[in-house]
Amino acid sequence: MLVDNGVEGDSRVQKAARSAAEAGWEVTLLGCARTDTERDWRLGPAHVRVLPMGGPAPAGAAPRGVRGLRRRLVDRGGLPLRAARLARRPVEHAQVALWRTVQGDRAWRRLEPGLWTYERTFGPVLDALAPDLVHAHDFRMLGVAARAVRRARDAGRDVRLVWDAHEWLPGAKPRRDNVRWLPAHLAYVREYVGAVDAVVTVSDTLADLLRAEHDLTEPPTVLLNAPVVAEVPPADARPVPDLRQFCGVGRDTPLLVYSGAMAVQRGVGDVVAALPRLDGVHLALVAGDPSAAYVLEVRAAAARLGVADRVHVVPYVPHGQVSAFLGAADVGLIPIHHWPNHEIALITKFFEYAHARLPIVVSDVRTMAETVRATGQGEVFRARDVSDLVRAIRAVLADPRRYRSVYDGPDSPLPGWTWEAQAGRLDALYRRLLDSAASSGTKATRR
Repeated sequence: MLVDNGVEGDSRVQKAARSAAEAGWEVTLLGCARTDTERDWRLGPAHVRVLPMGGPAPAGAAPRGVRGLRRRLVDRGGLPLRAARLARRPVEHAQVALWRTVQGDRAWRRLEPGLWTYERTFGPVLDALAPDLVHAHDFRMLGVAARAVRRARDAGRDVRLVWDAHEWLPGAKPRRDNVRWLPAHLAYVREYVGAVDAVVTVSDTLADLLRAEHDLTEPPTVLLNAPVVAEVPPADARPVPDLRQFCGVGRDTPLLVYSGAMAVQRGVGDVVAALPRLDGVHLALVAGDPSAAYVLEVRAAAARLGVADRVHVVPYVPHGQVSAFLGAADVGLIPIHHWPNHEIALITKFFEYAHARLPIVVSDVRTMAETVRATGQGEVFRARDVSDLVRAIRAVLADPRRYRSVYDGPDSPLPGWTWEAQAGRLDALYRRLLDSAASSGTKATRR
């Protein structure tokens, strides 16, 4: 398995590697980090190796002196930087048009040459491992995996390739502030997607989009980002921390919880803006980095609104304890704004809240809103509408048992919302692909 991060913060990747290894596959999970030395450990029976990328900063990154100047300009209002960004846009558009015309989908080599860093990091290690199947997580690993599979087949080995599409790339927010990033990565995926033997993804909606976009002859296998529920904690595991104790509130205090990454488009600021109209209600923000810049902005906003004493930032707990930890709250919040990728999946925190048996208050992003309306497990509000958010929270707090009962009834969705259910599908996919390895080798996923 391949992933373009340091593994530890990626629950989907960890669950996939561990469950595949527990099903009997010999799994090596390769990640990467900007370190000078390789790190490795065991994830159950799976072997994790985090490869050192080292070397210079990614292509397009500014030298250290320029970054210092940039910080000073931002501190003074950032106007010169914004003017510079606007000024370079016509040049970047011209670059995209030129290289698309000259090289087609190979244009990413000129528009985003930093992608070769992943080839240099992973390629030799992949060749040495000589796998029978490569499972490439997300878009950056697709080209790395496809080239490794091509080399293996040229050497006479029949290797299978699975692409795990975590998001819909055309709807992704560019990870760098330039015009080149998105068209470069779209071209990169188009060049290599024809090499895959099967596609895996996170929701039925995204499966439909991928099938149409890449002309797949069969639908991707859907593996929901659901939590592991049957895992037995080790004998020396620490007890699950008490969320309310972290927040310093008693059992009778209404407590909302938001867990996960925080940014403007995640809507946490809308929740803070709602608190002055929710007397006595407290908010727990479970954050990977409580000192992150945006977390500090949220706390400053709470102070300006006079609700700082009701906003509590608490750290992450081990992924096996997340649902039990969150279960001490009264409401799980998903206040995200409309963005293409927010519309198409049931995200990890959705399932974590559900297994915590929390009523969910979610914005009207398509897939999660439809699910909540269908199950009755919570309330839907209009994204970025603070008044409607207040209404939804008040409705849930007025009758929490009504929403919680969904999880315990005969039609409970929880049995299907487990990683164990997803792992069976992944194992079946691997077996189908490798059982057909001696066949003609024609691709079953594209017309």
